[in-house]
Amino acid sequence: MEILHSKILGEGQPFIILHGFLGMSDNWKTLGTQYSENGYEVHLIDQRNHGKSFHSEEFNYDILSDDVIDYMDHHSIDSAYVMGHSMGGKTAMQLATSHPDRVTKLIIADIAPKFYPAHHHFIFNGLSHLDFDKISDRREADEELSKHIKERGIRQFLLKNLYWEEKDKLGFRFNFDVLKERMDEIGENIPSNAVYDGPTLFLRGDRSEYIQPNDFAEIKRHFPQAEIETIDKAGHWLHAENPKQFYNKSLAFLNS
Repeated sequence: MEILHSKILGEGQPFIILHGFLGMSDNWKTLGTQYSENGYEVHLIDQRNHGKSFHSEEFNYDILSDDVIDYMDHHSIDSAYVMGHSMGGKTAMQLATSHPDRVTKLIIADIAPKFYPAHHHFIFNGLSHLDFDKISDRREADEELSKHIKERGIRQFLLKNLYWEEKDKLGFRFNFDVLKERMDEIGENIPSNAVYDGPTLFLRGDRSEYIQPNDFAEIKRHFPQAEIETIDKAGHWLHAENPKQFYNKSLAFLNS
């Protein structure tokens, strides 16, 4: 059995953080450090096919949830606070509804318990144009990517996944082929009868379209104790766009 790679910060109550699609644990290092300074043992996890974790042909939310349970068992964690963003939020929902006794409190960042149509095609189209036989540094990669992806923030997010696969040869940390092939899995919902009755906080960006007011009833159906709060001046990457408010709201919930 392979165990997910993680960075563990601080000591105290276990707090697991799950990144979004094409992300990695490093995306949460700054916030993770802050939580760790407030009495939490923070586990920044790379989900399978992402970051430094193992690659696999298998990829769906049941499996991603089971990976976290295996990780918790490996680290002797009976129960943890769990937070997930986007794809990581769906993993966290699946985990909490399948194994409610393992989740002390749940925080979901900018994703609802509903189906989302695949919408990452333009990203994979851009990434597929990166020829690492010709591209020798990040600047050249960004230059090529900018022809296909105009938003600089998205390009910078994606380029964090580049690493030196061999001397003088760049590659992706994420499993490009499997994630491109399994893109539709990212939009899948948790089961229709899934319920987690523990303390839950949903955080949504005021500029994001991922959680709409007409999603609130469905959120409450799956998560009866859910509180829903809005992060100001933030889109889908709310934790990066307004980290101070995100941190304050999430920490208040954790400590309550």
